[in-house]
Amino acid sequence: MDLKLNGKTALVSGSTAGIGFAIAKALVQEGAKVIVNGRSTDSVRRAIDELKPIAVGELAGFAGDLSLESAASELFAAHPSVDILINNLGIFEPVAFEEIPDEDWRRLFEVNVLSGVRLARLYLPAMQQRDWGRIIFISSESGVQIPAEMIHYGMSKAAQIAVARGLAEHVAGTGITVNSVLPGPTRSRGVGDFVNELAAQQGSTLAEFEQQFFEKVRPTSLIKRFATTDEVASLVCYLASPLASATTGAALRVDGGVIKSAF
Repeated sequence: MDLKLNGKTALVSGSTAGIGFAIAKALVQEGAKVIVNGRSTDSVRRAIDELKPIAVGELAGFAGDLSLESAASELFAAHPSVDILINNLGIFEPVAFEEIPDEDWRRLFEVNVLSGVRLARLYLPAMQQRDWGRIIFISSESGVQIPAEMIHYGMSKAAQIAVARGLAEHVAGTGITVNSVLPGPTRSRGVGDFVNELAAQQGSTLAEFEQQFFEKVRPTSLIKRFATTDEVASLVCYLASPLASATTGAALRVDGGVIKSAF
């Protein structure tokens, strides 16, 4: 299927690894120009070098921590107009509620929520002038079913869903769509490192840990496995395309059925 992304420019925050990298790969293979973002010049260069052999569209890079207002302003100065904004940057950390200080609540909100809010605020005016654009927040099923082991993370993901819906209402009647995507447990780099560490601590293999995880921690999963980053990217790539023009204000799940609802 031709997603009609040739000539479109996409910015994917936090795209040197994991879900962000998979999204960047899917978009550039569809012919979009993709701006790859990571914190360091080396990580951005490595990601671009990996993408070049399979790229159909152009590649550009921006190294900077987009949880900082200064970095967002620098990015906007270097790339003042994008057609597609994918707010993927995010962090997570399992911590007991009693042990989460105010500073960590603010940090997760700053990274997971405000980074995307700032970028949307910067890039929306040009989208409005063109009467076309796509803004997608990569949220999580944890924004609906708040995990007891990382409540501050769930809070930030619920906030992303709220911002996306409100922004979709704000641009109602235009050619701009705004949506959030809710991955479930996904074998991304961060999750993979976390899973490897826990498996080693328990003296189990990765296969054994995965089975136990979906029996005890996420028993509502219908696929009973970690999703791949490419599976998440496929949905995001479609939503970013002109073909998804009637889908806006939605929280779309690619959670493997973890959320116990058909809606």
